[in-house]
Amino acid sequence: MEKILHLKTVALIFELRAFLLVSALYLTAFVLYAYHVLTGHDDSGRWGTGIVAVGNVLHTLLIAFRWIEAGRPPYQTLFESLSWFAWCSTATFLFIMAKKPRVHATGLPVVALSVFALFFGLFTRNPAAPPLAPALKSPWFLWHVIIAFLAYAVFVVSCSVELVSLFLRKNPERKGLSLEEFEEFHRYAYRLVALGFPLLTFGIVSGAAWANDAWGRFWSWDPKETWSLITWTVFAAYLHAYSLPAWREKFAPYLNLLGFVCMIITFIGINWLAKLLGIPSLHVYAV
Repeated sequence: MEKILHLKTVALIFELRAFLLVSALYLTAFVLYAYHVLTGHDDSGRWGTGIVAVGNVLHTLLIAFRWIEAGRPPYQTLFESLSWFAWCSTATFLFIMAKKPRVHATGLPVVALSVFALFFGLFTRNPAAPPLAPALKSPWFLWHVIIAFLAYAVFVVSCSVELVSLFLRKNPERKGLSLEEFEEFHRYAYRLVALGFPLLTFGIVSGAAWANDAWGRFWSWDPKETWSLITWTVFAAYLHAYSLPAWREKFAPYLNLLGFVCMIITFIGINWLAKLLGIPSLHVYAV
């Protein structure tokens, strides 16, 4: 028994040090992206993306290691969910960069959020890997959470593209982009939301089906359910606004940013708010 506990302790120490390395890599990329945005130095942007790629590969191995070690999907605790969120966000960003490598500045908001998530998880949450809670032992657990986090990651990258588009519109001399290239960024942000929206819809519907299996009701106006619906509504409004030429430039970008804020509240803000106000919620993380 003591030998097993010792091995688990050694594995946890190794895991934490590796997570610190991943966090340090993302932080280095953030510094390079910031320098790229402030100076227009293209090489620093490329180096930043390369470091994010290295960090994401190591992060992938760590998530796989924890999955094997815990014997369950690695997103039960807040520590694990923050790590999964950072991984999904950086992986989605790298996928988009492979398709659209023109402006590396898109990585600045993505990596900033990922660095915050990892450092917050590392220094404020319990990194232990407890067994799966009884309420989570459902076939819905795997797909509901994976799809929801993929939606979140797509929205993070869409928001980043939107922010870069707005920045470049106000500072066109920074990159010498044409009006058509500005429009392409705007369209990319829209396509990402158009991809994330059905993923979020599936996340909400699968969560309702899971709730019905577990507690005998599809919907209970739990704080997270309510804010998921608010987030869904804001992104639906964004898609509608983008479809209207008169609203596409004037309102749609800001609805996209508002949807991102609502998504962050849904993901992590509700956890704090429910505990602070003593509101019962089935979605509050235990650690």
